Amino acid sequence: MNPKIKIQPVQSANAPTPYSDNLKTLKGTLCITGLAIALAAIFIGVGRETRLQEHVPEFIAWMLIVGMVYIAGCYVVENFPLGGVALAVIVGAGILARLAVLPAPPSLTDDLYRYQWDGRVERAGFNPYTVYPAMRRLARFQNSLHPITTGRTVPAIYPPLSEWVFAQLRTIAGLKWTFTALDLATLAIVLLLLQATKKSLHRCLIYAWNPAVIISFALSGHHDSLAVFTLALSFYFITLGLDAFSMVFLGLSFLSKLFSVILLPVFLKQKKRWGMAGLFLAVAALGYFPFRQAGGQLIRGFSDYAAGWEGNDSLFRLLRWAGNSKAQAELVAVTSTLGLVFYGVKQRIGPARPCLVILAGLLFLSPNAFPWYFTWFVPFLCLEPNLPLLLMSVTCVLGYSPVVTYAAGQGFHNSPLMLGLEYAPVYVWLVALGIKHFGRLDKPPEVELSRRQA
Repeated sequence: MNPKIKIQPVQSANAPTPYSDNLKTLKGTLCITGLAIALAAIFIGVGRETRLQEHVPEFIAWMLIVGMVYIAGCYVVENFPLGGVALAVIVGAGILARLAVLPAPPSLTDDLYRYQWDGRVERAGFNPYTVYPAMRRLARFQNSLHPITTGRTVPAIYPPLSEWVFAQLRTIAGLKWTFTALDLATLAIVLLLLQATKKSLHRCLIYAWNPAVIISFALSGHHDSLAVFTLALSFYFITLGLDAFSMVFLGLSFLSKLFSVILLPVFLKQKKRWGMAGLFLAVAALGYFPFRQAGGQLIRGFSDYAAGWEGNDSLFRLLRWAGNSKAQAELVAVTSTLGLVFYGVKQRIGPARPCLVILAGLLFLSPNAFPWYFTWFVPFLCLEPNLPLLLMSVTCVLGYSPVVTYAAGQGFHNSPLMLGLEYAPVYVWLVALGIKHFGRLDKPPEVELSRRQA
């Protein structure tokens, strides 16, 4: 009986070994740690400045440096094997950065003072969709230190769930802590999504370290974190196949910020379309029901905002510069956005990429694309990283440049130079990727095959 001989495979000289893998993991962890220290140090410095509106150029410069740290962190996450220590550093640095700026006053925006005003009038029994700050009989609800100067004749523009939250929170600190807590809850949902889709948990850095996210929620206290959290939770439920829960939270996201409704067709594409659409509509109707006495005024605030505001826009502004009226530019923007929705629904892929494309397209085509709006698509970047959109979430900090003139009482005006610096690199990169993609599609299959074999 012949003994069995085990043939050991010949190991290539370039094949990875446990030692080389451990060394690469160590290098990656050290890189992440160094970047985390830089991220935390910068935000600690920013948090100590109590009058940022007087130092906007310096603030923007520091945030662009943070952006470089952030992009470097994304590179490490995608190119190095990392372990539990690196994950703890990523999450810890993200939390520390938020805590560093949380006590600072929201000096880059006055939105929180409007949140407060809406909350006060609602607690007093007024319908926020029928009243506005310029009413003399409501003068007592003004904050004498921070009077409402923008949208004084405009009723509430925010949906009912946001208005309900404003009514529960009386202080600026309470608003900031609540919206930062929702931001961190979104980070937890991102980790669950990455686990459910079997992707690297370290990709949570894309959300945890994103400068637009940290500035928008922990520093400025914008309520968009409520909409982003409920949208992320809705997406998590659709990933698990829990369609009813997904529709409920998509409805809650819509009741927090109206943009979420544009993703409804993508979510309905998954299963049981009409029943799920009815559930979404039921949640939306229940949210608006307590304010039904406002009648047609329910949408007056939003209509006034849409008609009167135009800020930090890109493609929409180009449409206007081309000689189109605002109505014509809006028609082109709406038609193009619906085209993106149709494209997203027709794609035979998971919902993450269509959601990312639709939200990014909406912001590029919108007449209003303030820096905090770009937080809407960041959770989807964790699942479908896209380099130009990662860059967009960094360069959008240039959208704070009008604060310089606004703080001086000269109005909110966007500089064409700043808009060019903010958007041009992103669009050039997107066009280059598009040319590369369609060029690959035009090549015969045998050419592609021969290249792979080579």
